Amino acid sequence: MFVVKRAVNLLLLIAGAVVLWLIDYTYPDAYIVKSAITLAALAITYFFFSILLYTLLAPRVTAAKTQYQMRKLLSILNLAFSFGAVIMIWVVDPQALMVSFGLLAAGVAIALQDVFRNIVGGLTIFIGSPYRVGDRVKIKDAVGDVIDTRIMYTTLLELREWVDGDQPTGRLVIVPNGHLLSGNVYNYTRDNNFLWDELVVPISYDNDWQAASEMVHKLVEKETAEVTDQARSELSSMMSKYYLTTREVQTRVYMVLTSNYLELHIRYICLTRERRETRNRLSRSILEEFEQKGVAIGSSTLEITKFPDIGALP
Repeated sequence: MFVVKRAVNLLLLIAGAVVLWLIDYTYPDAYIVKSAITLAALAITYFFFSILLYTLLAPRVTAAKTQYQMRKLLSILNLAFSFGAVIMIWVVDPQALMVSFGLLAAGVAIALQDVFRNIVGGLTIFIGSPYRVGDRVKIKDAVGDVIDTRIMYTTLLELREWVDGDQPTGRLVIVPNGHLLSGNVYNYTRDNNFLWDELVVPISYDNDWQAASEMVHKLVEKETAEVTDQARSELSSMMSKYYLTTREVQTRVYMVLTSNYLELHIRYICLTRERRETRNRLSRSILEEFEQKGVAIGSSTLEITKFPDIGALP
């Protein structure tokens, strides 16, 4: 279906060129000739990049993400060569063209500052690759998975908002690329697929806190062992690319004293896209282990030891 649609577009370009040639045969005119040549040139570039190269490369590319990037690249090349062909056909005096473009650019740059910022941001994405399709990012106040990048805008599948645990809301967020030039871009998955997460478990002071801490540490360490090994390997690769000092990836349990209970702060490694699932699995496992070993969960309570003597009512 995709190839059929492109074939129809090619036939329309060819038909337009043929019609203009027939018109010029009856009513000779230089502009009609240039228009016919323009459509013919557009048909050639469209056939080469959008049909021929796509037909040759598509069967060799099986990954969906790579196919998307291939289509984007061919589309950009087709646009660039088509623009060059039009310039070569219609421009007679290149020097006059440069002067005209200079005056036009000065006026347009003032009126369309935001548009040019978005275009520069789009070029930054294609050249510098601060993020790619499939990455999980935060741009300005928007958090989501990148599902499309264009020269003006980036489209995100939104996360968070009213949904907890880094899961999609279902909304699409259209982010102007100009934000890349004036704000931070947080990429969760550029060079690694993990993050450090922390789970807080309150326990009563009546418990054996040392045994409870050791119990939780062993349980979480066992549950996250596979991801921890993967994180250690990815960190080694990152250290060869960035100036990155050694980071601890082993599970750690820290304790915080409060006036009501003892907090166990459990720091562990999890996959970026499975943070909520990991927290849910660990929470269930910890609760089951506490029930078996008789460990009481801490909570804020108020204990009244004596009532004031207010005397007899009159």
